[in-house]
Amino acid sequence: MNPANDVAHLGHVELYTDRFDESLDFFVRVYGLTESARDEDSVYLRAFDDYEFHTLKLTRHHTTGVGHVAYRVSSPEALERRVAAIDASGCKVLGWTDGDLGHGPAFRFEDGFGHVFEIYWETRTFDAPDGERPALKNIAQRYHGRGCCPRRIDHVNLLAEDVTAFREFMIATLGSRVTEQILLDNGRLGGCWFTVNNKTYDLACTEEHGGGNGRFHHLTYACDQREDILRAADIFLENGVHIETGPHKHAIQGTFFLYVWEPAGNRVELANSGARLILQPDWEPVTWTESERKKGQARGLKTIETFHTHGTPSVPKA
Repeated sequence: MNPANDVAHLGHVELYTDRFDESLDFFVRVYGLTESARDEDSVYLRAFDDYEFHTLKLTRHHTTGVGHVAYRVSSPEALERRVAAIDASGCKVLGWTDGDLGHGPAFRFEDGFGHVFEIYWETRTFDAPDGERPALKNIAQRYHGRGCCPRRIDHVNLLAEDVTAFREFMIATLGSRVTEQILLDNGRLGGCWFTVNNKTYDLACTEEHGGGNGRFHHLTYACDQREDILRAADIFLENGVHIETGPHKHAIQGTFFLYVWEPAGNRVELANSGARLILQPDWEPVTWTESERKKGQARGLKTIETFHTHGTPSVPKA
């Protein structure tokens, strides 16, 4: 069996914030996610067509960055196979947890750079309350139109000092496939894009240039069309949100994008990421050279410096 079939999709991401109330206001009122529940330290959020109870766990913390990245597997048997593969991979195993409000028991492990992952099967499907029930039975929640109102979680981007080592970790633990990558002139991988299904990618890893460890680059939710991104830019502008770069189009993966920093400094993206699918079973990774990458984005926009250096948590200057 293809190991990629064991893991179904990216389930949720936990983000840390040291400005909890401001971050929560951003994600609900401005970005347009919906609160499913909360506990003492966290609020569980989701986009209107995410079928699971939550796709973002926003946690009050003394710092910023990513708490953990969670994938849902495709069956109880797949969970057993992946746990065995993770145990055999040599990565740091953290063991079982009881799960969050949105899912059952989860098996946690860690890459060589300090990022924590978990996999789970038992999940809590979102049951829309009165006032949020959709007119159509085949979506999870009505389109509420609040803020930017993205449709679903799309992907997460992490930073690592050695992208090649991270690539080996993703293949060994999750059975991920590589869809695109950047090969630098010095032979290192500058970036790598991974998928466990037929989406073009659900996780990206790019090279750490800020001197940190286990850092977070960005989290992305998907919109239906680029006009949603253009509208979001005006919403961010009116609400005093720092727009880092975009709207524009990536060359790698071809997404139309907009990057902002939420109040605590975590980078968040909106993108229309659903246009391309990897249906070809024998797909070979697309490799971009350093000179091609330096040309900028698809439409010539040069990537600004902070996009390469800013990650969370921030690294104290020497």
